[in-house]
Amino acid sequence: MLKKLVYSCFIVILISASLKGQRHEIGVQLGTSNLVGDIGRTNYIFQKPVLSNLADYGIPIYGAVLYRMNFNPYQTVRLNIGYSNIQFIDALAKEKYRRDRKLWGTNSVIEADLIFEYNFFPVNDEQKSLLSPYVFGGFGGLLVNTPQMTIENDFRRDAGGNAIAPNNSSDFTTTASYTSSGKKLTMAIPFGIGLKYKFNYNWALFGEFMFRPTFSDSIDYSVIDTKNVKETFNKDIVVSGTTKSLLQESPYKEIAEARAAEILKNRQIGNINSKDWVNTVSLGLSYSFGRPPCYCEQ
Repeated sequence: MLKKLVYSCFIVILISASLKGQRHEIGVQLGTSNLVGDIGRTNYIFQKPVLSNLADYGIPIYGAVLYRMNFNPYQTVRLNIGYSNIQFIDALAKEKYRRDRKLWGTNSVIEADLIFEYNFFPVNDEQKSLLSPYVFGGFGGLLVNTPQMTIENDFRRDAGGNAIAPNNSSDFTTTASYTSSGKKLTMAIPFGIGLKYKFNYNWALFGEFMFRPTFSDSIDYSVIDTKNVKETFNKDIVVSGTTKSLLQESPYKEIAEARAAEILKNRQIGNINSKDWVNTVSLGLSYSFGRPPCYCEQ
């Protein structure tokens, strides 16, 4: 999906370059991103970063390149491709229960956003300088790290390490391990406000607050998606005439499923119906080029 989005926007750029009356901007952005989820602080912007332990937390940085196509002095379509490193640390939260819980983590986010901007003043017109606030909204895709879990069902063993055929539910074990090495693509709805200052005809400085409610609740690893759970059954003892583990037969299979469901439930943190937000505060610099737009009335 992310590749299709980037490819579609690239085609739009190529087509627009051949049309008269269009103006283009390319630029860069630099700032900081933060997460609003079930772990860490809950304020939407200006979260206090941790800079003392970069080996664990990294720098909560945001960087992006962008392209703007200005349809008229007020309206713009923009493509952003960016990267964020986000921190979520319970020790910095205002809520006491979070500080006492002491969970923390980081995530890397690669994003592509297609955004519509509306400027309140004709900042994209032909003038030497102008200042204008703007609002924007659109849709985007995020590629993030996501937790993966392996649930292992195994027989109990004798002193020699040999599997013991189970007689009841206590005669086999169910354990879980997980990592954050998986990747997940999720959608987001970026929107926000900004201020753009055009100077020297072609250059512009801008700053903005971007909010991204996502469609995922696992960016802070607080929930593990079912599709990222792998369940295994030891096959030291198999069902007669098959290669299937005895633990995959009733009544052990049902017991293993109930244990797996309980493990996932206990692993969940916070409100599973509340999705994560990835928000950004940034400054940018852009350069306009190409044929000036034809804004005259016919």
